[in-house]
Amino acid sequence: MVAGVLLPGAVSAALGLVPPAGADPATDQLRQYQDLSNQLEQTSEQLLDAREQLKSWQAEVDRANTDLAQARQAEDRARAAQEAFRGQVDRLTEASFEGARLQQLSALLTSDSARDFLARSAAIALLARDNKDAMDRLSAAADQAADARGRDEDARNRAEQASAAAARLIAGIEQRQRDLQAQILAVRVALGRLAGPVRAGLISVGDIPVVTAPAGAAGAAVMFALDQLGKPYVSGATGPNAYDCSGLTWAAYRSAGVVLPRTAAAQSGVGIPVSRDDVRAGDLIFYYSPVHHVAIAIDHYRAVHASTEGVPIKVASIDSIGPRSAIRRISE
Repeated sequence: MVAGVLLPGAVSAALGLVPPAGADPATDQLRQYQDLSNQLEQTSEQLLDAREQLKSWQAEVDRANTDLAQARQAEDRARAAQEAFRGQVDRLTEASFEGARLQQLSALLTSDSARDFLARSAAIALLARDNKDAMDRLSAAADQAADARGRDEDARNRAEQASAAAARLIAGIEQRQRDLQAQILAVRVALGRLAGPVRAGLISVGDIPVVTAPAGAAGAAVMFALDQLGKPYVSGATGPNAYDCSGLTWAAYRSAGVVLPRTAAAQSGVGIPVSRDDVRAGDLIFYYSPVHHVAIAIDHYRAVHASTEGVPIKVASIDSIGPRSAIRRISE
C-alpha cells in the first residue's frame, strides 16, 4: 500500500479534522483532496506497472515451458539413439570376441566381458572402422542426451522461478486493486466535501482552446487528445469513453501510429529529453518523483491531461499541474 493512503474508515475522520487556528477550511479541504488524488494516481500507475510486469513473467513462463518440452523431446531422441548405437557396439564387440572379426585382438583380450573390453582404451584403439564409427555415434548420442538433460534442468528452474514471481505479482496486484478502490472512494468523498465554487471549477471542462497543431505524429496526437476533452478519468482506462493519464497519451500517439509503453513511468524513458524553454506541441510532460502523471503539451504553455477521479479531461497550464520531473519529445 502507498504510504499515507487514507482508507475508507479513516477518510471521514481525516476530512473532518478541525483546521488549525487561522487556517482556511476550504483550502485545507482542497489540499486533502489533492493529496488523496495524488495517492490515487500513484496506486493506479503502480497497478498498471505490476500488470505489465506480470505479462512479462507470464511470457517467460510460456517460453520456459516451451523450452522444457523441446529439451525433453531432444533428450528422448538422444536416449533412443544412444540405445541403438550401444546395441550396435555390443554386437560388434561380441563378434570380435567370437573371432568373426579382428582376430589380431585375441592376444590383447584379457577381460571377461564386452563392456570390460570397451573400457580398455588400448583395445578400443584397435577396433575396426565400423566399431569406431559406432563408438563415435554412441559417444555423440551420450553427449546430446547430457546436453538435453542440462537444458531440461535449466528450463525447469526458469519455469519454476517465473511462476513463483508471477504468483507474487498476482498477490501484489490484488492488494493494489483493493487499495485503489479504497482510494477512489476517498477521493470521491473528498471531492464532495469541497466548497461549491471549488468543486465546480474542478469538474468543469473549462475553455476549449483553439490550437493549430503541427504536422506529423505530434500534431495528430495533440488533436486526438483535444478531441477527448470532457471525458472522465477512470483508472486503467485507455478509451474510447474514458482514460487515465498515461492511457490518454498512449491512445493519442497510437492514433498517430506511434506505439508507447502503457505507463507514465515507462513513457518517460521514450523519445529525447527537452528543456522547459523548448517545449512544443506533442511533447510529453511528466510529473512527480517517481513519475506517476503525464500530460501532452498543446503549445509552449498548456497541456491536456486526464488528472484524477471526478475531474474530466481538460487543458491546464503546464506549470500548474504538479512538480515536473521530465519532458520528452516523442516525435519531431
